[in-house]
Amino acid sequence: MNMTFLQELFNSITQRDARLWRRQGELTAPDHAQVLDACRALLESDGEASSISLASRALSMYNRLTEDQRTRFFEGLARDFAADPARIDETYAAYRDQRDNPSLHALFDACEPRRQELFRRLNLASNGTFELVRMREGLLERIRERPDLGAIDADFAHLFGSWFNRGFLMLKRIDWNTPASILEKIIRYEAVHEIRDWDDLRRRLDARDRRCFAFFHPAIGDEPLIFVEVALCKGLPERIQPILTGEGAGREVDDPEAADSAAFFGISNCQTGLRGISFGNFLIKQVVQELKLELPQLKHFVTLSPVPGFAHWLAERRDDDALPDELSQVLQELDADEWHLDPARSERLKAVVKPLAARYLVEEKNAHGLPLNAVARFHLGNGAQLHRINWLGDTSPKGLKQAAGLMVNYLYVLDDIERNHENYTANATVVCSSEVRDLNRRARKMAKGEPAK
Repeated sequence: MNMTFLQELFNSITQRDARLWRRQGELTAPDHAQVLDACRALLESDGEASSISLASRALSMYNRLTEDQRTRFFEGLARDFAADPARIDETYAAYRDQRDNPSLHALFDACEPRRQELFRRLNLASNGTFELVRMREGLLERIRERPDLGAIDADFAHLFGSWFNRGFLMLKRIDWNTPASILEKIIRYEAVHEIRDWDDLRRRLDARDRRCFAFFHPAIGDEPLIFVEVALCKGLPERIQPILTGEGAGREVDDPEAADSAAFFGISNCQTGLRGISFGNFLIKQVVQELKLELPQLKHFVTLSPVPGFAHWLAERRDDDALPDELSQVLQELDADEWHLDPARSERLKAVVKPLAARYLVEEKNAHGLPLNAVARFHLGNGAQLHRINWLGDTSPKGLKQAAGLMVNYLYVLDDIERNHENYTANATVVCSSEVRDLNRRARKMAKGEPAK
């Protein structure tokens, strides 16, 4: 039997039905109740072909809802598609009496919200996985003001953790020969250092000493999940502007074979709907393997990372009565226009800001006892070392605004990654170089009004 023919026939039928549903639906705008009814019909469906058609219908209707109607749709999901408390009580009573695997399985089944099976069935539709990612993106926009919708997000996160696990991800190198449809997305999704135009993109991709890698998922085609930009260098880079422009001292090497360092200078998550689903740790580790195979002479794998949030934290410290007046007065100079272009002012600020940055990165914690800075949490959690704080590493308006121009090198020492990761996971240990430790000690002395040397 020709299974390919049957599969193509099956797909054509379901796609035809989906187009029919869309044409019929375009005549009248649906409301949230109709979409919820479509979801109930999908859960009651038995046949695979009808399930695919119904899933396509439900997603098509959802996509035409107004923002207010989508909120009401999510409210219905939270209310009407939860687990049945009576069934949970019944199956728990059976498990308490029997204590066997069949009753335990029945209890697990009863505890699962109906939403999870709904999402599995919606995933049957053509492009269903990406549509669900977009649906979660809309949900995340509402959760801050509607924490009661958090149970739906927990269901999405549970399923996406399986659907997007490392075994399904495909690593691809992005270069100037990559299809334009993907390159356009790289420009749009770049979240660290804006790509201004196609010429800017070509500088980042077409040079011999540049590399870019991205993770893709077979269910969502040419939509990248996350990508990383790499510059091949001699030594560890301190400033981002030469890397972005390819000009000036500290620019990349002309010959990849002459490089001894690979610098990860931009890591961008592309899908907001996959927030909280970790890809970056797998991406960096696999990219390191790819680069070692291509360029075995590479010795150092390091980031040149921004420090978002540091300027805000620093502004709060300026008004802290515990900070000596002398330091507060120096920090006021950050308000001067183009302060970084004045060598004397820059040196005064450097002597104060770099130690405070070390304190911020090493000692400041969030409510979970982890580093306050999100970029630090990411790299330290991956097993990197907080290696160096670079003064005026990013003098762009964004870099000055978010971090007083600072950038950080996180160093990935291959033999230490697993140990660092375990120490961070178990004890929230911030592994740092002696240089950073010295800066942190200097910050403590300054806070006490002692001279820092």
